[in-house]
Amino acid sequence: MATLAVYDSQKQKIDEKTVSDEIFAVEPKVGLLHEVVLWQMAKKRAGTACVKNRSEVSGGGKKPWRQKGTGNARQGSNTSPVLKRGGSVFGPKPRDFSYSIPKKVRKLALKMALSSRVLEDKMFVLRDFDLNEIKTKKMAELVKLFAIEKTLIVLDEPDSIIERSARNIPNVKVMLQAGLNVYDILNYPNLIIKEKAVDIIEERLKA
Repeated sequence: MATLAVYDSQKQKIDEKTVSDEIFAVEPKVGLLHEVVLWQMAKKRAGTACVKNRSEVSGGGKKPWRQKGTGNARQGSNTSPVLKRGGSVFGPKPRDFSYSIPKKVRKLALKMALSSRVLEDKMFVLRDFDLNEIKTKKMAELVKLFAIEKTLIVLDEPDSIIERSARNIPNVKVMLQAGLNVYDILNYPNLIIKEKAVDIIEERLKA
């Protein structure tokens, strides 16, 4: 069983926490992590590019000019793509870029991402933030104490004081354990996670 150091808000080690090797000591595989990150990014793609075809542009109904005698090519509608302000041909339409991958693969990738932070000694388990009021300065000092790079803070439950204290700090993101994902873990080199959140994540990934 792997053990994680538990810190207080002053980065003093106050305890040790035993965690499952099946979750926090899994050998990371770059290919699998890459696959899951691509899947997450594909799900986020909006795919909102859209043009109007000849049935969607305004106009139509009346024949632009008579069939013969004008010297122009015959036309049946002013919505034709060959005319000015006519509909577009083969233009983009909103599409869904998302696809599915097995749930077991997603869960394994999350275990690997967490394990990679443990192996790099960049996962810090915090018992409490000791913030009684919204103070960006205090939160910035705490984050700097644990890490000087981009940091992801994971909470066990919503906490408006922590969330609002950290929202104006550059390169710091706060999220709940329920939303923890591979992309954010890999995107932020350092992980500060509340002790209670570790228990919830471990229980969820064991299932």
